Amino acid sequence: MKIRAAGLVTTVAFGILLAPLATQAQQSGKVHRIGFLGNSTAALEANLVGPFREGLRDLGYVEGRNVLIEYRWAEGKYERFPALIAELIAMKIDVIVTAGTPATLAVKKATTSVPLVMVAVGDPVGTGIVASLNRPGGNITGLTSISPELEGKRLELLREVVPKLSHVAMLWNPVSPFQVIAETEVRAAAKVLRMKVLSLGVRTREEIEDALAAIARERPGALLVLADRLFLHNRARIMEFAAQHRLPGVHAYRELVEAGGLMSYGPSYAGMHRRAATYVDKILKGASPADLPVERPATFELVVNLKAAKALGLTMPQSVLLRATEVIQ
Repeated sequence: MKIRAAGLVTTVAFGILLAPLATQAQQSGKVHRIGFLGNSTAALEANLVGPFREGLRDLGYVEGRNVLIEYRWAEGKYERFPALIAELIAMKIDVIVTAGTPATLAVKKATTSVPLVMVAVGDPVGTGIVASLNRPGGNITGLTSISPELEGKRLELLREVVPKLSHVAMLWNPVSPFQVIAETEVRAAAKVLRMKVLSLGVRTREEIEDALAAIARERPGALLVLADRLFLHNRARIMEFAAQHRLPGVHAYRELVEAGGLMSYGPSYAGMHRRAATYVDKILKGASPADLPVERPATFELVVNLKAAKALGLTMPQSVLLRATEVIQ
């Protein structure tokens, strides 16, 4: 592993150890090169990279034999994207895989020729990444996490668990164009449900502390954490605060529930990364990204933490438990 100024560089080709395999692959057929551009670090995104690699294996790809994956990690510093993308392009990558809107927008700006498979991008049409979901055009396709009324359903879940809820705090990241859209959707849904929203735009770990201090002052009745890696990577601190201040919540990532949160509702991000391998396979076999429709989530996960509910003094309604895909005791 090397550390460069442009960011953390990790490669699945482990030098001499894989050289014989690479030589053998070159003799028997083409070795495809995939670039994986991550927002943070290998350790923090292992739960997403793992399913992607499994998906490739299921399709017959063996790392070091007929495919090599070049990883580049921004370590949460999105200004590093241009340099990391330039490295991948210089390596003659066959296809790039990105997770989330910021990385995808950075690749779109850098190249119109290298195929790109995006994963878990919130609103690829609204943010200008593709022309349409059915006919994306250009060099980009993949999977979106967007679903009509998703934010409204999260608020409805909160109201179902806390019937008298009238004030909710929301953490979102204004750096991401999709988060700007999602924040607007939450406020619109809250207006219908007659809820007041304490909207807290957060860009850095330091700003998380400022936001938590604001929540402590305003004392809303619940917490909604939107889908951004910043919150995923700082979930322990956020969920510790929520428990301390007895704040029920529904969040975009299941990992926040595993860290002590009450509920999460949204698509399976691990499942989307596994599905991304199918798009990579089609492109490596000659398909054009322009002709591959962008896929919407087919299923959603509702994860409920009964231990957290007990600590909050809440009884989870049977209507919620019956819809749960997983219950943490």
